[in-house]
Amino acid sequence: MRENGFFRIVSFTARLTVTAFVLSGCLAEEEGGSSFSGSADSSPVNGAPVISGNPAGAVKIGEAYSFTPNASDTDNDSLSFAIDSKPSWASFNTGTGKLSGQPTLGNIGVYSNILISVSDGAASASLPRFSISVDQVGTLSTTLSWTPPTENEDGTALTDLDGYKIYWGTTPGNYPNSVTINNEGLTTYVVDNLVPGTYEFVATSFNTAGVESVYSNPATKVVN
Repeated sequence: MRENGFFRIVSFTARLTVTAFVLSGCLAEEEGGSSFSGSADSSPVNGAPVISGNPAGAVKIGEAYSFTPNASDTDNDSLSFAIDSKPSWASFNTGTGKLSGQPTLGNIGVYSNILISVSDGAASASLPRFSISVDQVGTLSTTLSWTPPTENEDGTALTDLDGYKIYWGTTPGNYPNSVTINNEGLTTYVVDNLVPGTYEFVATSFNTAGVESVYSNPATKVVN
Protein backbone atom coordinates (compact mmCIF):
# COMPACT_ATOMS: atom_id res chain seq x y z
CA MET A 1 0.00 0.00 0.00
CA ARG A 2 1.35 3.47 -0.81
CA GLU A 3 0.15 6.65 0.94
CA ASN A 4 1.42 10.19 0.50
CA GLY A 5 4.56 9.03 -1.26
CA PHE A 6 5.76 6.80 1.64
CA PHE A 7 5.65 3.08 2.16
CA ARG A 8 3.93 1.80 5.27
CA ILE A 9 4.42 -1.79 6.56
CA VAL A 10 1.05 -3.41 7.10
CA SER A 11 2.13 -6.95 7.90
CA PHE A 12 5.62 -8.18 8.79
CA THR A 13 6.92 -11.50 10.12
CA ALA A 14 10.52 -12.35 11.03
CA ARG A 15 12.12 -15.51 12.31
CA LEU A 16 15.37 -15.31 14.26
CA THR A 17 17.47 -18.13 15.68
CA VAL A 18 20.25 -17.15 18.05
CA THR A 19 22.45 -19.39 20.18
CA ALA A 20 24.07 -16.66 22.25
CA PHE A 21 23.35 -12.95 22.05
CA VAL A 22 23.06 -9.64 23.88
CA LEU A 23 20.12 -7.41 22.89
CA SER A 24 19.67 -3.86 24.01
CA GLY A 25 17.75 -0.81 22.83
CA CYS A 26 14.13 -0.08 21.97
CA LEU A 27 11.85 -1.57 19.32
CA ALA A 28 8.38 -0.10 18.57
CA GLU A 29 5.72 -0.43 15.92
CA GLU A 30 5.15 2.64 13.87
CA GLU A 31 1.58 3.23 14.97
CA GLY A 32 0.77 2.59 18.60
CA GLY A 33 2.12 -0.95 18.69
CA SER A 34 3.86 -2.72 21.53
CA SER A 35 7.42 -1.83 22.45
CA PHE A 36 10.46 -3.56 24.00
CA SER A 37 13.40 -2.15 25.88
CA GLY A 38 16.06 -3.77 28.05
CA SER A 39 18.83 -6.33 27.67
CA ALA A 40 19.37 -10.10 27.81
CA ASP A 41 22.64 -12.02 28.45
CA SER A 42 22.98 -15.75 27.92
CA SER A 43 26.77 -15.98 28.50
CA PRO A 44 27.85 -19.28 30.11
CA VAL A 45 28.05 -19.25 33.94
CA ASN A 46 31.37 -20.41 35.38
CA GLY A 47 31.19 -23.43 37.69
CA ALA A 48 33.35 -23.21 40.83
CA PRO A 49 35.93 -25.96 41.41
CA VAL A 50 35.46 -28.59 44.12
CA ILE A 51 38.15 -29.80 46.53
CA SER A 52 38.12 -32.61 49.09
CA GLY A 53 40.44 -34.76 51.17
CA ASN A 54 41.45 -35.63 54.73
CA PRO A 55 45.07 -34.73 55.50
CA ALA A 56 46.80 -36.68 58.26
CA GLY A 57 47.02 -34.70 61.49
CA ALA A 58 50.28 -36.15 62.81
CA VAL A 59 53.69 -37.35 61.66
CA LYS A 60 56.72 -38.62 63.54
CA ILE A 61 60.18 -37.14 63.05
CA GLY A 62 62.07 -38.95 60.32
CA GLU A 63 58.88 -40.17 58.67
CA ALA A 64 57.68 -38.95 55.27
CA TYR A 65 54.47 -36.90 55.20
CA SER A 66 52.41 -36.61 52.02
CA PHE A 67 48.91 -35.34 51.23
CA THR A 68 47.34 -34.56 47.85
CA PRO A 69 43.74 -33.25 47.74
CA ASN A 70 41.12 -34.35 45.23
CA ALA A 71 39.98 -31.49 43.01
CA SER A 72 37.72 -31.18 39.97
CA ASP A 73 35.97 -28.54 37.86
CA THR A 74 32.71 -28.99 35.94
CA ASP A 75 33.99 -26.70 33.16
CA ASN A 76 37.29 -28.62 32.89
CA ASP A 77 39.15 -25.39 33.56
CA SER A 78 42.85 -25.48 34.41
CA LEU A 79 43.29 -25.55 38.19
CA SER A 80 45.99 -24.09 40.42
CA PHE A 81 46.52 -24.60 44.15
CA ALA A 82 47.68 -22.36 46.99
CA ILE A 83 48.50 -22.83 50.67
CA ASP A 84 48.48 -20.65 53.77
CA SER A 85 50.56 -21.41 56.90
CA LYS A 86 52.72 -24.04 55.19
CA PRO A 87 54.91 -25.95 57.68
CA SER A 88 58.57 -24.92 57.40
CA TRP A 89 59.69 -28.53 56.89
CA ALA A 90 57.29 -29.20 54.01
CA SER A 91 57.10 -28.31 50.31
CA PHE A 92 53.98 -27.53 48.27
CA ASN A 93 53.18 -28.19 44.61
CA THR A 94 50.92 -25.46 43.14
CA GLY A 95 50.08 -27.67 40.16
CA THR A 96 48.79 -30.68 42.14
CA GLY A 97 48.16 -29.35 45.65
CA LYS A 98 50.56 -31.93 47.12
CA LEU A 99 51.95 -31.12 50.58
CA SER A 100 54.96 -33.26 51.47
CA GLY A 101 58.07 -33.34 53.61
CA GLN A 102 60.08 -35.19 56.22
CA PRO A 103 60.27 -33.39 59.59
CA THR A 104 63.44 -33.71 61.64
CA LEU A 105 64.26 -33.47 65.32
CA GLY A 106 64.20 -29.67 65.21
CA ASN A 107 60.66 -29.63 63.80
CA ILE A 108 58.86 -31.16 66.81
CA GLY A 109 55.67 -29.21 67.55
CA VAL A 110 52.20 -28.41 66.21
CA TYR A 111 51.75 -26.60 62.89
CA SER A 112 48.28 -25.03 62.90
CA ASN A 113 45.88 -23.10 60.66
CA ILE A 114 47.03 -24.75 57.41
CA LEU A 115 44.73 -23.92 54.46
CA ILE A 116 44.87 -25.52 51.01
CA SER A 117 42.74 -23.95 48.26
CA VAL A 118 42.12 -24.46 44.54
CA SER A 119 41.18 -21.90 41.86
CA ASP A 120 40.06 -22.04 38.23
CA GLY A 121 41.06 -18.41 37.71
CA ALA A 122 37.56 -17.07 38.40
CA ALA A 123 36.32 -18.96 41.45
CA SER A 124 37.98 -20.87 44.27
CA ALA A 125 37.29 -23.45 46.97
CA SER A 126 39.26 -24.60 49.99
CA LEU A 127 39.54 -27.39 52.52
CA PRO A 128 38.81 -26.70 56.19
CA ARG A 129 41.87 -25.42 58.01
CA PHE A 130 43.88 -28.19 59.67
CA SER A 131 46.92 -28.85 61.87
CA ILE A 132 49.85 -31.27 61.72
CA SER A 133 51.56 -32.43 64.91
CA VAL A 134 55.21 -33.46 64.56
CA ASP A 135 55.91 -35.93 67.36
CA GLN A 136 58.98 -37.46 68.89
CA VAL A 137 59.73 -41.10 68.31
CA GLY A 138 62.34 -43.57 69.46
CA THR A 139 64.08 -44.28 72.74
CA LEU A 140 67.54 -45.23 71.43
CA SER A 141 70.64 -43.05 71.21
CA THR A 142 74.26 -43.10 70.08
CA THR A 143 77.30 -41.03 71.05
CA LEU A 144 79.42 -39.31 68.42
CA SER A 145 82.94 -37.97 68.98
CA TRP A 146 85.42 -36.06 66.82
CA THR A 147 88.73 -34.20 66.83
CA PRO A 148 88.41 -30.41 66.36
CA PRO A 149 90.03 -29.10 63.16
CA THR A 150 93.12 -26.90 63.48
CA GLU A 151 93.68 -25.81 59.87
CA ASN A 152 91.73 -24.22 57.05
CA GLU A 153 91.53 -26.00 53.71
CA ASP A 154 94.40 -23.89 52.38
CA GLY A 155 96.68 -25.06 55.20
CA THR A 156 96.57 -21.86 57.24
CA ALA A 157 95.85 -21.98 60.97
CA LEU A 158 92.18 -22.08 61.95
CA THR A 159 91.73 -19.29 64.51
CA ASP A 160 88.00 -18.55 64.27
CA LEU A 161 86.32 -21.94 64.79
CA ASP A 162 82.81 -21.35 66.11
CA GLY A 163 80.99 -24.71 66.17
CA TYR A 164 79.85 -27.86 64.41
CA LYS A 165 76.90 -29.35 62.58
CA ILE A 166 75.96 -33.02 62.72
CA TYR A 167 73.91 -34.60 59.92
CA TRP A 168 72.41 -38.10 59.81
CA GLY A 169 69.95 -40.39 58.09
CA THR A 170 69.21 -44.01 57.32
CA THR A 171 70.08 -43.73 53.61
CA PRO A 172 73.78 -43.30 52.71
CA GLY A 173 74.40 -39.80 51.38
CA ASN A 174 70.95 -38.55 52.38
CA TYR A 175 70.82 -36.65 55.70
CA PRO A 176 67.35 -35.27 56.51
CA ASN A 177 68.23 -34.77 60.20
CA SER A 178 70.71 -32.26 61.57
CA VAL A 179 71.71 -30.38 64.70
CA THR A 180 73.88 -27.29 65.18
CA ILE A 181 76.38 -27.19 68.05
CA ASN A 182 77.36 -23.63 68.93
CA ASN A 183 80.35 -24.64 71.06
CA GLU A 184 83.72 -25.03 69.38
CA GLY A 185 85.16 -26.71 72.49
CA LEU A 186 82.70 -29.62 72.40
CA THR A 187 84.03 -32.91 70.99
CA THR A 188 81.15 -35.32 71.73
CA TYR A 189 77.42 -35.29 71.14
CA VAL A 190 74.59 -37.72 71.95
CA VAL A 191 72.02 -38.20 69.20
CA ASP A 192 68.81 -39.52 70.76
CA ASN A 193 65.20 -40.24 69.78
CA LEU A 194 66.40 -42.92 67.38
CA VAL A 195 64.51 -46.00 66.30
CA PRO A 196 66.27 -49.28 65.49
CA GLY A 197 68.17 -49.11 62.21
CA THR A 198 71.47 -48.40 60.49
CA TYR A 199 72.43 -44.72 60.50
CA GLU A 200 75.07 -42.75 58.64
CA PHE A 201 76.51 -39.64 60.31
CA VAL A 202 78.67 -36.82 58.94
CA ALA A 203 79.93 -33.63 60.58
CA THR A 204 81.00 -30.17 59.46
CA SER A 205 82.60 -27.24 61.24
CA PHE A 206 81.92 -23.53 60.77
CA ASN A 207 83.72 -20.31 61.66
CA THR A 208 82.58 -17.03 63.17
CA ALA A 209 81.60 -15.74 59.71
CA GLY A 210 79.21 -18.70 59.27
CA VAL A 211 81.33 -20.37 56.59
CA GLU A 212 80.75 -24.11 56.77
CA SER A 213 83.24 -26.81 55.83
CA VAL A 214 82.60 -29.80 53.59
CA TYR A 215 81.27 -33.03 55.10
CA SER A 216 83.59 -35.23 57.11
CA ASN A 217 84.05 -38.87 56.24
CA PRO A 218 80.80 -40.70 57.08
CA ALA A 219 80.46 -42.83 60.21
CA THR A 220 78.01 -45.74 60.19
CA LYS A 221 76.32 -47.01 63.34
CA VAL A 222 73.81 -49.82 63.85
CA VAL A 223 71.33 -48.76 66.55
CA ASN A 224 69.23 -51.47 68.19
